[in-house]
Amino acid sequence: MRILSGIQPSGALHLGNYFGMMRPSIELQEKGEAFYFIADYHSMTSLFDPAARRQNSLDVALDFLACGLDPKKAVFFRQSDVPEVTELTWLLGTVTPMGLLERGTSYKDKVAKGISSNFGLFAYPVLMAADILIYDSNVVPVGQDQKQHVEITRDIATKFNELYGETFVIPEPQIRAAVAKVPGIDGEKMSKSYGNAIEIFGDEKALRKKVMAIKMDSRTPQEPKPDADQNLAIQLLKLVAPAEVAKACEERLRAGGFGYGDLKKALFEQYWNCFATARGNRTELAANLDYVNSVLADGASRARTLAQKVLQRARTASGLE
Repeated sequence: MRILSGIQPSGALHLGNYFGMMRPSIELQEKGEAFYFIADYHSMTSLFDPAARRQNSLDVALDFLACGLDPKKAVFFRQSDVPEVTELTWLLGTVTPMGLLERGTSYKDKVAKGISSNFGLFAYPVLMAADILIYDSNVVPVGQDQKQHVEITRDIATKFNELYGETFVIPEPQIRAAVAKVPGIDGEKMSKSYGNAIEIFGDEKALRKKVMAIKMDSRTPQEPKPDADQNLAIQLLKLVAPAEVAKACEERLRAGGFGYGDLKKALFEQYWNCFATARGNRTELAANLDYVNSVLADGASRARTLAQKVLQRARTASGLE
């Protein structure tokens, strides 16, 4: 089983990235041949600062390795170090119906949130399809918001196979339903783009302030909260805290007499403890960037070897060879 997933270096990684993509990917590296990449091509649809892209790409590498990605078990690389993916994007784009892209909910959501529209943002699913298909991927672990993109990939691959003969493996999405959508501090899906994220790593004081800013209703501490399971802090607590701790906080909130301020303090402490080991790992990695860069270089070499074979197959099938 070959597993493929990528993550954009468009800003600091957050809890939504970790629980929606990173942790499932790290767990899957034990169960198959895993290919994980830093999606720097994709970041070009919304990030236009070259220095920021370079720094963000390094930060993603540090974050992923710190959280448990093992380069002995997974192929880890920068997307742009495998340029074959851009040629495959063109091949796939020529068989992709416009209507398929026009129905993309992620594109519509981002434009509605005020993100500037461009061709790259619109055609994002075609590049994503190339990312997936060029490694003969079987399983793609994604968040709920990316599920449609994997479905589009399946449609594009099927269309290409119908036109030119069996060329691509048809992938399957894998979504962990319990964490398919991680809420941000405003109740919307947690996203770098929306400015509502709680980062995995960062300054303790600034992160505590973010947690304390989580949106709450106007009910007093004494009032029972029968809908405690819908509370944003409780939802996040269930991700970062031991089950018994989260359950106890939820029951206290449901019964009444437990203030939102105390709940948020409890959330912060559990969140901070959850990533304590990873913070230590990250500090060590940041002091050894030669190792980090060597991991990415080796990963790119291994990924490119496979990508060249699959691209050659597609070129031959479509009459370019």
